[in-house]
Amino acid sequence: MQENNSTQLSGTVESVTFHNEDSGFTVLELNTGDDLVTVVGVMAEVCPGEELRLTGGWVNHASYGPQFKAEACERALPTSTAAIYRYLASGAVKGIGMATARRLVDAFGENTLKIMENEPKRMAEIRGISEAKAIKISEEFKKMFGVREVMLFLGEYGITPAEAMRVWKVWGAASVDRVRQNPYLLCNEGVAIGFDRADAIARAAGMAEDDEMRIRAGAVHVLRHNAGVGHTCLPEDKLVETTAQMLEVSVEAAAQSVCHLVDDSSVVREPLRRGSNIRDFIFIPSLHRAEHYAAGRLKMMVAYPPTQFRDIEADIARVEKETGIHYENLQREAIRKALSQGVLILTGGPGTGKTTTLNAIIRLLEQKGQRVLLAAPTGRAAKRMAEVTGQEAKTIHRLLEVEWDPNNRPVFGRNEHNMLECDALIVDELSMVDSALFSSLLQALPLGCRLILVGDSDQLPSVGAGDVLHELIASGMLPTVQLQEVFRQSLQSLIVSNAHKIVRGELPELRRRNGDFFFLEDHVREHIRDTIVQLYTTRLPKSYGYSPLSDIQVLCPGRKGELGVHELNLRLQEAVNPPQHGKTEITINGMTFRVGDKVMQIKNDYDIPWSRADGTNGTGVFNGDVGILKLIDRPTETIVIVYDDREAVYSFDTAGNLDLAYATTVHKSQGSEFEAVIMPMYPGPPQLYYRNLLYTAVTRAKSLLILVGMDHVVARMVENDRRTKRYSGLCCFLTGGDAE
Repeated sequence: MQENNSTQLSGTVESVTFHNEDSGFTVLELNTGDDLVTVVGVMAEVCPGEELRLTGGWVNHASYGPQFKAEACERALPTSTAAIYRYLASGAVKGIGMATARRLVDAFGENTLKIMENEPKRMAEIRGISEAKAIKISEEFKKMFGVREVMLFLGEYGITPAEAMRVWKVWGAASVDRVRQNPYLLCNEGVAIGFDRADAIARAAGMAEDDEMRIRAGAVHVLRHNAGVGHTCLPEDKLVETTAQMLEVSVEAAAQSVCHLVDDSSVVREPLRRGSNIRDFIFIPSLHRAEHYAAGRLKMMVAYPPTQFRDIEADIARVEKETGIHYENLQREAIRKALSQGVLILTGGPGTGKTTTLNAIIRLLEQKGQRVLLAAPTGRAAKRMAEVTGQEAKTIHRLLEVEWDPNNRPVFGRNEHNMLECDALIVDELSMVDSALFSSLLQALPLGCRLILVGDSDQLPSVGAGDVLHELIASGMLPTVQLQEVFRQSLQSLIVSNAHKIVRGELPELRRRNGDFFFLEDHVREHIRDTIVQLYTTRLPKSYGYSPLSDIQVLCPGRKGELGVHELNLRLQEAVNPPQHGKTEITINGMTFRVGDKVMQIKNDYDIPWSRADGTNGTGVFNGDVGILKLIDRPTETIVIVYDDREAVYSFDTAGNLDLAYATTVHKSQGSEFEAVIMPMYPGPPQLYYRNLLYTAVTRAKSLLILVGMDHVVARMVENDRRTKRYSGLCCFLTGGDAE
C-alpha cells in the first residue's frame, strides 16, 4: 500500500461496513456529494447520517482499490430531518429501532437529537416510550458522544484515536474531566500514554512545574523507567534526587511528594539492610508483592521439605551402573540435595556437567513415581531443554496457561487456586526469569513440590525487573551446588575453555588455528563487515555445511554503527535474500522484509494467532522469538512467519514489531544456542563492552565461534568486569542481607 500526502475529505456517512469495538478500527462508505468513498481508520461509534471531516491520505489497496485512510476525524451530528432519521434508524442509539426513529422524527423534526440529550422526558410523549425508557435512551445517547468528546479533546494534544479509546475504557464519561483535572493520570497502567506526553498536555493547560501532581507522576515514572532496565526498587534518596533533577524542582518538593505516594500506598517504602547500614527503598507495589511472596514461599519450602527418599546413595550408584556414567563429587551432591530438599539451585558454566546431573535427577525422580515437569523462559530454551533431556519442556508462560487481559498483562490459569499437577518442577535458564514471573511460578506450585532451579550465574540477567538467580545464590539461604570441574571431553573445546578463562578475567586463547574457537584479526571496520558477510553467506556453509538461516547467528554488542545489528542485517539480507522478480516484499516502518527472510519479534504481542501442524492453536509471540518469513499476502494484508513448530499470522498493522534477525544483540540471544556464532570485535561504548556480555555471546555457540576484529577489544571486554548492577529486595527479604 502506497500513501500520498495528507489531505482532507468531508461528507456524510452512508454505511458502516466494519467496526472493531476494542480498537475502534472502522471501514465505512462516505458520501462526499460527488462520489461514494471507502474510508478506513480508527473512529469510534460512527453511524450512518453523521457528517465527517477527515484528515488523511489516499491509499491503493491491492484487492479493494482506492481508499481514504483517515488519521484524524472531526464529526458532527446530522442536522436535517432525513439525516437524523437515517442515523437513528441505523441502530446507532440502543433502544431505538426504525419504527421508534420514525415516530421521534415525525414528532420533533430537526430538534430530535437536542431533545434526546437535554429534554429526555419529552420522548415519553411518543407512543411506546415510557419515561424510564426515555431516560435510558438519553443516557445511551450521551454515552456514545462521550467517546467522541474524549477523542476530540485528546486529539488536540496529539493523542491518537486508539489511545483515546484506551482512556475511554478506563474512565468512561468522566474521561475529559479526569484528564483536565490531572493530565498525569494518562501515565497510569491501562492507558500508558507516557510521562513526557502527559507533561506536555499539563504544560499546555498551564500547570505549574512544581505542582505536586506533576512531581508525584514524575517519581512514579522514574520508578517504572528503572523497572524497565531491571531494577525492582530504588533507594529513596536516589529516587528523590533523580526526580528533582528530571523535573527541575527542589529536592524538598520531590521528597515530600514521594512521602505522599507512600502514605496513599501508590508506592511502597521498605527499609533494607546493606551490611551494617539500613537504607529506605521505594518499590512499585506489584514488584514489592512479587519479591516478598517469592521470599516467603521459598523460606517455607526450605523449612518444610517434602518427605525424603531412603537409600539415595544406593540409587545414585544404580543409575551410574545403568548409564555407565560416574558422577563427580559435586554432581553427586546436587543429586542428593535434589532428592532430599524442597529447593535446589544448580549452577555452573559450560562443560561442567549440568545436563548430565539434571538427567540423573529426572531419571531418579521418575523411578520413584514422581511427576516431573520441565520449563524454561523462552521457546528456544524450552526446545533445547527438551532435546538434551529427552523430556517434554514448555515455556513458563505456556506451563502456567497464560492468557492476557485487555491491558496486555498476563493472567495465569495456573495459580494458587489451580495449581500445577506435579511432584517436581525443573526450571532451566533461571538467569532469564524476572521477579514477577518467578513469583507467579511459585504461586502455582503445589505444597510439597520439589523445585530445581538451573542456570548460569555468570550470564546476563533477565530483560524484566529483578536478578532472581544472582539474588537467590547471594542469599545463602537455599541449597546451592555450583559445578566447577570442567570435564576432559569438554576441555577439548576451545569454546568451553575460553569461556571459563573469560569468567576468571583471563584473556581467551586467540591464536589457535584449529578447533572450534577462531579469532580473525582486522583493524578496518569495512573489512570486518565484509569478512562477517563472507563467513555467513559462503565460507561457513561451504566448509561446514551450515545453513545461514538455521545454523549461523551473528551477535553484536549493540544495534548502532556499521558493525551494529541494523547495518549488518541490511548487508546480510542483501547477500542471503536479495530482491528478485516474483519474490514478494513489503516495507514496514522503513524496513523491507522479503519472503525467506530470517526475522525476530522484538516486543511481546499477546494477540497474534498461531497454529501447529497437530491442530493446536493459540495466541502470543514474544520478544526474541526468531522465525522465517513464509508468506506476504497483499489481498488479505497478512504475513505468515514460521517459528520452530508453529505458524503465526500477522496483519500488516501488527507486523511493526518485527526486525531482521540475521544479526541480533547478545541480549536478544539469551536462552538460545547456535551451531555457529560470529561476533564483531570493534571499539564501542564501555556500557556495551564488558565481561559478562562477551561470556554470554561465547556460550551461545555450540560448535563454532568466530571473533572478527581487534584483539585489544577482546581484552578490554574481559577486563571490564562491569556486572550489571540491579536494585532488588529479594535477597534482603530472604535474609536481611545485601539490597544490591
